[in-house]
Amino acid sequence: MSKVARRRKVEGVKPKISRGLPVRARLKCIDNTGAKLLMIIGVHGYKGRKDRVPTASVGDMVSVVVKRGRYDLMHKPFKAIVVRQRMPYRRKNGQWIVFEDNAAVLVNDDGTPRGSEFRGPIAKEAIERWPSLSVVSAQVV
Repeated sequence: MSKVARRRKVEGVKPKISRGLPVRARLKCIDNTGAKLLMIIGVHGYKGRKDRVPTASVGDMVSVVVKRGRYDLMHKPFKAIVVRQRMPYRRKNGQWIVFEDNAAVLVNDDGTPRGSEFRGPIAKEAIERWPSLSVVSAQVV
């Protein structure tokens, strides 16, 4: 199995979603790992023009740094999955989805969540792309 095929098998196919979170965007951390505020420092799998700032959307895996939270987590790079964004995006059925804030969940390298509890709603697109999030999540929108 090729490397690309393995990646698609794990991540799934992502629908076209308006990208609303550039690098250096601040996100709320909604799990119980102890992190409160995250800052995006990179987007995994982003392919773009030279010198263009990478952007992320719901369901993307991003590299983040903890800006506020537990001391042992501060200023260290982690991986996270974006589960909410304020910028509106359109679903295939015609609905427009808008959330109140930008939020992410800290995950391990394979996409399993580091925390055991999530606060607030999680976008359906993130659950479809990362099924391991559905085990912990309570509200799916």
